[in-house]
Amino acid sequence: MKNTAFLIFLFFSVVPAFSQKVEYQPFVFQTQNLVETLDFLGTPLIENDKVKIAELIENQSEVEEIQQILEKYILFEVQVNPESRVKVKTGAAKTELLQNGWKTFLIKVENQAGITAKLVVESEQAKRVYDGGEKIYGMGGAGKGSKISKKNISDRWLDIDFYTQNPMKETLSGLEIEYFIIQLYSRDAGKRAAKFTFNCGQATQDIGFRNETDVLFRCLPASKIQLEILDENQKPATASLIIKDLQGHIYPSQMKRLAPDFFFQPQIYRSKGETIDLPAGKYSLEFGRGPEYLTKKMAFEIGKNRTLQIQLERWIDPSKFGWFSGDHHIHAAGCSHYTSPTQGVNPEDMMRHIVGEGLNVGSVLTWGPGYAHQKQFFEGKNNKFSTAENLLRYDLEISGFPSGHAGHLVLLRLKDQTYPNTAGLEDWPTYTIPILKWAKSQGAITGFAHSGLGLEVKNDALPNFEMPNFDGIGANEFIVAVTQNLVDFISTMDTPPTWELNIWYHVLNCGFRTRISGETDFPCMSDDKVGHGRSYVKLEKQLNFEEWAEGLKLGKTYVSDGKSHLLDFEVNEIAVGTQNSEVNLDSAATVKVSAKVAAFLNETVDVHIKPLNIFENVWTQKPFWNIERGRISNTRTVPVELVVNGEVVANKVIQADGSIQDVFFETKIEKSSWVALRILPSSHSNPVFVLVKNQPIRANKKSAEWCLKAVDVCWKQKQGLISDAEKMEAQKFYEDAKRVYQKIIDESK
Repeated sequence: MKNTAFLIFLFFSVVPAFSQKVEYQPFVFQTQNLVETLDFLGTPLIENDKVKIAELIENQSEVEEIQQILEKYILFEVQVNPESRVKVKTGAAKTELLQNGWKTFLIKVENQAGITAKLVVESEQAKRVYDGGEKIYGMGGAGKGSKISKKNISDRWLDIDFYTQNPMKETLSGLEIEYFIIQLYSRDAGKRAAKFTFNCGQATQDIGFRNETDVLFRCLPASKIQLEILDENQKPATASLIIKDLQGHIYPSQMKRLAPDFFFQPQIYRSKGETIDLPAGKYSLEFGRGPEYLTKKMAFEIGKNRTLQIQLERWIDPSKFGWFSGDHHIHAAGCSHYTSPTQGVNPEDMMRHIVGEGLNVGSVLTWGPGYAHQKQFFEGKNNKFSTAENLLRYDLEISGFPSGHAGHLVLLRLKDQTYPNTAGLEDWPTYTIPILKWAKSQGAITGFAHSGLGLEVKNDALPNFEMPNFDGIGANEFIVAVTQNLVDFISTMDTPPTWELNIWYHVLNCGFRTRISGETDFPCMSDDKVGHGRSYVKLEKQLNFEEWAEGLKLGKTYVSDGKSHLLDFEVNEIAVGTQNSEVNLDSAATVKVSAKVAAFLNETVDVHIKPLNIFENVWTQKPFWNIERGRISNTRTVPVELVVNGEVVANKVIQADGSIQDVFFETKIEKSSWVALRILPSSHSNPVFVLVKNQPIRANKKSAEWCLKAVDVCWKQKQGLISDAEKMEAQKFYEDAKRVYQKIIDESK
């Protein structure tokens, strides 16, 4: 169940405290429901009390005796007077809580007004308060337009949980005496105080703050559980862990987490030899280490055993073939991150997530939110927490800057992160071309982020000729910058595939050679985990960031959700990303295409992820890229497609059982073309360029016409946010782009 602030409650009628007795049959019926529900929740009454209640019911004893048994479980006694005013006092329950665990209590309500409103309980020590809406410069209302703060998290040690599933209800029944069930969670051990307030709607609080009560709890310490986590080679490892009790509560409580655990995720990341504090009880564990590992489940119980054995299992290891994964777009501040007590989190926190998801490379990008705090971590080299297998690097996203309206930029391998002659972010250029030129001058790798934003199309065909609005923060001004040879890649996998790929296919058809990469934009476009969108780069030697980033530029890559892989893609034995990714033909000829491919689907269909079909646009539904959408009917198979100039010319079906399979194609190349492989929507290779008679690629005149029109559409959207001082120069670049596309149209047949 979700850890949202609502009451777990059950009510039943008992003998009223003032005038009228409840009929015996409904009282017995609801009492039995109470006992059974508490058993179901895993928080039963003391066994002797359960036996005594059963005996009293069997003997048809007076219901007052049952009330007396329940008194010891009451934490709060609430009275609603005839005017619906609410007041509260503490009950007889022992005020003990469990560190990192949940404790169950009863709330007794004397409902003199007979109202049927919702009973609400609040506590500042449990409250989940966020302040939002602070505008980031140049963002408008799109994408990452606000940042969120988490206030006073250190004082919010308490959590409250309510259960409202059938036969439970959220409201008072109108009976004169009712019992609710409340469960409280403590993050801490020791003595802790909390204030609780009750109401039944606006203006129902009693005068003199009598609807408030303070409680001093003694929070009993949890047991320390030693974690023994081993990878597939029996070496110590870090894993992703989701721990739940029998009621579905997640441990530790998400709302009480501090870095390196993030409150917006159900999982935590732990390494061999580390510990976790858990109260006694039975639990379920879901564990893994990113998409290259199997997600496994197990049950365990905290008793005398204080060690938990976790064995990770891989289904594939691309690094054995020289392919190393990376997510080039991760944030340590802004979006879901809290901004107090620091502006986001530190490198050691992000490193734990990178290792825990099995990423070889994680690029943490400083951007607008938290910029002043986070920029201290930029070094122009690998961070000190990097290891031989997992690299952490700080670079820059031009987001929350004045040029953000034209498209957010990812700048990797920077040596200097400060634009010349600027005192603050507001002094940076108001469009992207100058920034790209500056980054290129220091040898940086450049790309556009979350490319599909602003490029929405309703047509699922690839390529298609629908014209998007160019009104977002994705690869919008890319349509101009690509003609200046300033863009190494556009990012994919965090927006719908057709939005991302359509513009890329069109510029490839015009002969440009910008590549694609995979990203997450964690925790903005998604805060599930880092690395659900990945670039796999082929390296000749051991892992190093310089070569990995260069591989993005050269296209020695494929992008993937990690559940399918396109290894060693070649055309006529020329491997992607080598020898300029060029195959030269003297005349039209048949080329041979080969690759090692693998995919993994669970044997059971995930009904929550809809497959692709021509009748429903599922591309725009999250997760945008996921192997499940590529499943053929109810089989465990997916198609590998051969793409030439954006069109599928052949496909082969493979078993998605995790095995590595060799695939071969032959296709006739009549004119200079680009060739790629894909398993949509899970993975896509970068292209190999097949040149016939050394002619440039002019694959589709309609693509060039689309690009020419797109420049005008983009200018109309962006010109209003380009400063007057820069507008004339910017317009010149746009006009130059139009001349380039017109020339390509003239050269196309």
